[in-house]
Amino acid sequence: MNEDQARDWAVQRFGEDVAARIDWFLDRVVVENDQQNLIAPSTIGTIWGRHAVDSAQLIPLAERTDGQWIDIGTGGGFPGMIVAIAWPGRVALVEPRKRRAEFLQECVDGLGMADRVTVHASKIEAVPLKADIISARAVATVENLLRAGLHCGKQNTRWLLPRGRLDEREIKTLKRQWRFVFHVEHSITSAESSIVIFDRVEAR
Repeated sequence: MNEDQARDWAVQRFGEDVAARIDWFLDRVVVENDQQNLIAPSTIGTIWGRHAVDSAQLIPLAERTDGQWIDIGTGGGFPGMIVAIAWPGRVALVEPRKRRAEFLQECVDGLGMADRVTVHASKIEAVPLKADIISARAVATVENLLRAGLHCGKQNTRWLLPRGRLDEREIKTLKRQWRFVFHVEHSITSAESSIVIFDRVEAR
């Protein structure tokens, strides 16, 4: 998937207006990257495929268009800001690093999304929200994510966790401490990546 194909994918699914707003955000990521390391410089040339579509592909997997979405460790905005732009529900961006949180807030304000998108400059443990969807991209182990974010979950919360290759041993270990239903979707941006989807998560 080259950059044109990646943007076309977003246009087909979310419309040209959303794609243009994503363009606006990606341009600011590239500029801000000179001030703080939001994304690897080597991925700037493939930012639409490597970061935007890699984030946006989570939205259809949520299987809903309303409610509260929490993105843990939003960092430079992926997947949380892309979700916020393309998904119409409420979105909470959780990023403990102050400078990154300030950048995210500037983008939220610039896109006029402050009425439904909040930035939490804290760790997930300090966020007092209940979520319908929780996502986290390349943040900690699944075990640590579940442990840190469980208080934000409900019985029907869906967890969308993009990973590298799925480690079956990790799932077996998780089953000793957690009850859950899960399945795996293959990433459309990388044959080496997968998205692990957890439902009905609860501690044993």
